[in-house]
Amino acid sequence: MLKKLFGLLMVSILLVLAACGSGSGEASGGSGESETVTIGYFPNLNHAPAMVAKQKGMYEEHLGGNVNVEYQTFPDGATFMKALAAGEIEGGLVGPGPAMNSFISGVDAQIIGASSTGGTVIVSRNGSGIESWEDVEGSTFISPRVGCTHNVQFETYMKERGVTSERTGGSMTHVTGEPARYQSMFENGDVDVATAPEPWASVMEQEVDANVVIPTSEISFGETLPAAVMVTSDDMVDNNSEQVQKLVDAHKEAVNYINDNPDEAIDITIEGIADITDQQLEKSAMENAWERTNFTYEVNPDVIQEFGNSSHDLQFLKEQPDFEGFVNTSFVE
Repeated sequence: MLKKLFGLLMVSILLVLAACGSGSGEASGGSGESETVTIGYFPNLNHAPAMVAKQKGMYEEHLGGNVNVEYQTFPDGATFMKALAAGEIEGGLVGPGPAMNSFISGVDAQIIGASSTGGTVIVSRNGSGIESWEDVEGSTFISPRVGCTHNVQFETYMKERGVTSERTGGSMTHVTGEPARYQSMFENGDVDVATAPEPWASVMEQEVDANVVIPTSEISFGETLPAAVMVTSDDMVDNNSEQVQKLVDAHKEAVNYINDNPDEAIDITIEGIADITDQQLEKSAMENAWERTNFTYEVNPDVIQEFGNSSHDLQFLKEQPDFEGFVNTSFVE
């Protein structure tokens, strides 16, 4: 019996020693274990900061060696916000319209910065006979999604001038499609007018002689509303605010880099769009688009509220929105 107890005691001592020895190993191994952070964005000009940050390794640098950074692109904002709600991405860039719609529907999301303003241009198909807003009534227009940022900007502008879509009893027919497909739809005569995020407006001006009907400087919210915002989940803000700050710091670095190095940033954006869409854009078109865009990470909560009010007025939102707690500027200050 004593022999048995002695044996058990020795086993216990050995296990404790092994645990102590492996404890230091596990601690160093634990600190070396990597986690994955996935950043989402779209292949258009307003999301250039994400492409620059990716190409320059800015997210990796700010997040540190223990974090594996992955990137996921999306065709539209609704798909992006579903991925955020499902925890498939930790954050990234999306249009303010889809972000607002998701917030109102109960998705735990926060805007933590802007990406750019401007960059929405309303263009018409050559031969459509549409040269100004007065000619738009009765036409077919396209936007990336129903109720997306560009859709709201266009319909707000037109409603102020007494022209509305069939959805609200008017004469304009609305269809949706990816901006990269706008050019072929113009060529086929499928649509008359496009609410085009840059660089696709400049591409169509160059490739199919599209007419600028409403420039960025005139379209509703054109120079005040962020064309893209940086968002993350409430869970990230509440439980991993340090990592959120690092994401924002990387994003701010990318925005500053774009403003300091526009020529190189244009090249990076052209390459980034080509990687996703297989479309190699002419630099002259991108340079034209760049002139219509202002890259900034600062966001004004009042403008977001005004845009939401307009979305409700256009019946994209069932209830008057209240964006209290939606815009969090603490990370960019």
